[in-house]
Amino acid sequence: MRLRVNQRDYNLNLDVRTTLLDALREHIDLTGSKKGCDQGQCGACTVHVNGQRVLACLTLAVAAQSADITTIEGLAQDGKLHPMQQAFIDHDAFQCGYCTPGQICSAVGLIAEGHAHSDDDIRELMSGNICRCGAYTNIVSAVRVAMTAKAIRK
Repeated sequence: MRLRVNQRDYNLNLDVRTTLLDALREHIDLTGSKKGCDQGQCGACTVHVNGQRVLACLTLAVAAQSADITTIEGLAQDGKLHPMQQAFIDHDAFQCGYCTPGQICSAVGLIAEGHAHSDDDIRELMSGNICRCGAYTNIVSAVRVAMTAKAIRK
């Protein structure tokens, strides 16, 4: 099967039961998307498929064929961090950092969806991604600032 990840094509010989997360991590060596609960509850595996947020641990790789897949590694462009990545750094929006890639991908997706207009919206739309660590309020702040930045890109 062919997967298009971060604007690059990969020809893979995978079992049809392989999840997108396992294909990314174990076959393409893109380890930014994390395996947390492996049940779609934590959001650590969030990536974009055709611009939509998806849980890679619940998505079969075969279902993502001929789609445009973007991982945390594909958000930066030309050596410059995505504005959301920079906002997370600027607002110290991570503690251990394990679930940060999924949070950033989810935040970029929720802004693209255009449904977030307040901190409460951010909390609701990221409820499956925001870990309840000590950085919780900083995560919301980072998303809010990046959401209002004129330079945000999808």
